Amino acid sequence: MTRVVHGQLLGTGQRFGVVVSRFNNLISEKLLAGAVDCLERHGVASDDITVAWVPGAFEIPTAAHHLAASGRFDAVICLGTLIRGATPHFDHISAAVTRQIADLAVSSGVPVLYGVLTTDTLEQALERAGSKAGNKGVEAAAAALEMVSLVRELKRGSQK
Repeated sequence: MTRVVHGQLLGTGQRFGVVVSRFNNLISEKLLAGAVDCLERHGVASDDITVAWVPGAFEIPTAAHHLAASGRFDAVICLGTLIRGATPHFDHISAAVTRQIADLAVSSGVPVLYGVLTTDTLEQALERAGSKAGNKGVEAAAAALEMVSLVRELKRGSQK
């Protein structure tokens, strides 16, 4: 018989680390507010959420690594905003941050969620931080809740 495993949006008793970039703070604060609201609506106590502010998106993976390695968090959520400018800086930073977060998600054994916006304009970023396109901070938090539940279920299944 096929065994199907799904994660649940249940956060009671779980602890989350959230790394947020101060650069493009107008957007980052909206992403953070959405993520925290989502976690709390699904049963995570406010005392079980730790927020680490970093200077820019490039520093997100370093802080996320330390949170994941601490053993204190069930998942780490990475939030920030990169807006394309006139130089290739955007391409280099977004590629590096994306790759490092993905690598950490696999290597740490802790769900590490990507909520870093990479947009061409400020308007696009605002749309993804609570306007037309929803709030990507909420989406990252919901994915974190689901992944914590899924990973626990997968571990439980491997012990049977």
